[in-house]
Amino acid sequence: MLATAEIQGVPRTAQAHPLHAWRLRSEPYYQPVGNEIEAFEAAHSAHLPVMLKGPTGCGKTRFVEHMAWRLGLPLVTVACHEDLTAGDLAGRWLLDAQGMRWQDGPLALAARHGALCYLDELVEARSDATVLLHPLADTRQVLPLERCGELLHAHPDFRLVVSYNPGYQAAHKALKPSTRQRFTALTFDYPAAAVEAAIVAQEAGVDAALAERLVALGHRTRHLQTHGLEEGASTRMLVHAAALVRAGLTSRAACLQAIAVPLSDDPDIAAALQGVVHASF
Repeated sequence: MLATAEIQGVPRTAQAHPLHAWRLRSEPYYQPVGNEIEAFEAAHSAHLPVMLKGPTGCGKTRFVEHMAWRLGLPLVTVACHEDLTAGDLAGRWLLDAQGMRWQDGPLALAARHGALCYLDELVEARSDATVLLHPLADTRQVLPLERCGELLHAHPDFRLVVSYNPGYQAAHKALKPSTRQRFTALTFDYPAAAVEAAIVAQEAGVDAALAERLVALGHRTRHLQTHGLEEGASTRMLVHAAALVRAGLTSRAACLQAIAVPLSDDPDIAAALQGVVHASF
């Protein structure tokens, strides 16, 4: 049972709640570009899982953070990778001074106590981790915890959101139809220039003129995708460049550090990116 004593005016019950650390402390800034907020709220009302598809750095994660805040849900985020297993998501037995005890993984934690669980870049996870989602993503709403012999029924507030970048599917992995068909889906892309400039200005705290020039540079790098560049500058990279300018770098130096150098190791493409930066600033 949780204690009810207060520490420095904060109830211990609030501190000790399993999802206390996963609650957002302030509203994340998000600029809508379409009807994505209404679409997500409809899926939330219908208790349907959501899949977000779009390029790196276009705002998928920020959107999920904003929606978790908007809906008043704790947000449990998992960055998926090729070694992520079903056990990492579900949980495992631990040995401590009191003996063996079960510890929920992030997916089980969210399902048990009622949080929005966000699996970022799901295609990177191992197939056993992906299959684990199936009974949670359909009408059953359960999570079998085979290692501890429990069938966990999801909390009414539990919501499941996954994301991935379709541009990397051919080179890496693809979600199976049995997984994809359990989700509703929203497509994301980089915003229109005016909206993207407003985002860069807001996020980095720079003036509109600089933000507009950075966005124009970002569009030029994205045109290089037809010339061997895997992916152009993301909105996130433009924000980083703006933040470096605000921290004292020249616009050219900031763009080289935040955009041109990180985007490619290929000498020819790197030279082209540097040329685009020099031409822009």
